Amino acid sequence: MKKIIVLIAAIILIANYVSAQAFRGESRHLFQLGVKAGLNISNVYDAQGENFVADPKIGFTTGGFVDIHIWRMFGIQPGIIFSQKGYRSSGIFIDSPYKFTRTSNYIDMPLVATFKPISLVTLIAGPQLSFLISQNDSFTSGNLTIDQEQQFKDNNVRRGVLCILGGFDINLDPIVLGARAGFDIQNNNGDGTSTNPRYKNVWYQATIGFRFF
Repeated sequence: MKKIIVLIAAIILIANYVSAQAFRGESRHLFQLGVKAGLNISNVYDAQGENFVADPKIGFTTGGFVDIHIWRMFGIQPGIIFSQKGYRSSGIFIDSPYKFTRTSNYIDMPLVATFKPISLVTLIAGPQLSFLISQNDSFTSGNLTIDQEQQFKDNNVRRGVLCILGGFDINLDPIVLGARAGFDIQNNNGDGTSTNPRYKNVWYQATIGFRFF
C-alpha cells in the first residue's frame, strides 16, 4: 500500500508541475489538478439472488484527479484513486458465533463527465475501471483469529472490473467537497467457478480535496 500511495503522490506532483508550466494565464483554468482523501462505506450484492447477506464496512480512499473543461458548463474528470471496499458478515461456525471482514484494495480509474450548472456545484456521472491489487480477510470465532492477505495469482478472480459512478462536488475554491455512489457491473469472479462467494461491490464515498489553480 505504501508503494501505491507514493506512486499516486509522485504522479500528482509531476502533473501539477507540468500543468503549471504549460498552462499559464487564462488558459490554465482549462486544466485543474486536484488531490482528495476520504472514506468509503461499502457493501456487496448479488445480482442473481444467491443466499448471501453482508453488512457494510468503512474503508479509506485517496488519490488525484484532473478537471478538464471542454465547453462552457461541460467537461470530463479523469482520476487515479486508491480505494478500500469490501464487506462484513457474521453467523454461526461449529456452534460458535463468528465475524468475518473482507477488505479489498483497488486502484480506481474514473473517467466521468461533469456538468456545472452553477459555480458552487458540479454534477458527475460516468464509467470507472477498478483494478483489484490485494485483499485481506479477517475471521474471528471465539479465541480463534485468522488473517489472510491475498495477492491474486488465481486467474479466476476478476482483477479489472467495470463500474458506474454518480455524484457531485461542492466547490469552495480551492477546497472541494465530494460525494459519490458507485457499483460494479461485473461479478468479482472470472468464470463463475471460484470458491469465493459471487458478488459485486457497491459503495458510497465522501471526500475532501484541494484544487490547484
